[in-house]
Amino acid sequence: MSRSQSVEDYLKAIYKLENEQEGGVSTSRLAGEMGVASASVTNMVKRLSEMGLVHYESYYGSKLTDPGEKIALEIIRHHRLLELYLKEMMGYSWDEVHDEAEKLEHHISEQFEDKIAEMLDHPNFDPHGDPIPTKDGKMPVLKYYPLIDIPQNRSYIIQRVKDQSPDLLRYLEKQGLIPGVKVKILHREPFDGPIKLQMEGGEMTIGYNIAENIYVVEA
Repeated sequence: MSRSQSVEDYLKAIYKLENEQEGGVSTSRLAGEMGVASASVTNMVKRLSEMGLVHYESYYGSKLTDPGEKIALEIIRHHRLLELYLKEMMGYSWDEVHDEAEKLEHHISEQFEDKIAEMLDHPNFDPHGDPIPTKDGKMPVLKYYPLIDIPQNRSYIIQRVKDQSPDLLRYLEKQGLIPGVKVKILHREPFDGPIKLQMEGGEMTIGYNIAENIYVVEA
């Protein structure tokens, strides 16, 4: 099936939003994610529905079909492999790789994808800790927790950073809050207040809005 970059971008966005909230993806949420007008979204999801890639109902929203999800996972696999390749093989920092991968993800062949995966020893995670879908279109299921929700005085390991804005990533790297680092909450202030952490290098305090973007696994 011939498909445009726009089609792939929409499928990837719907997949992301589906996994953030149960039920169909509303036109307004999808418009916000894509940065376009709601009318444009409606036209596109109707087209995707005609292509058999999306189930769409006016008051329910959009939901990927199996073929639509397969394409979305293929593009996500391209993107996350490219991010890791750019960081590990080309010396990009982790705050630079997202935008570069966005430009390249639609244009690599399956052979090129396989070569990257082989060079990187078939990795499971991208530089931000997001799981890389398998070659056969399966997304690994991980048990991780938002840092803001974990109990105090128990050790966890940072697994993933959700918000990949360059400014936040640069800040987290400067503070040493990157995937693989062990952390423990010493104290949290009420009403979405700051959180005091213990790390191997000492103690530090971060804001709630930063902590809610960090996900951890049990140490």
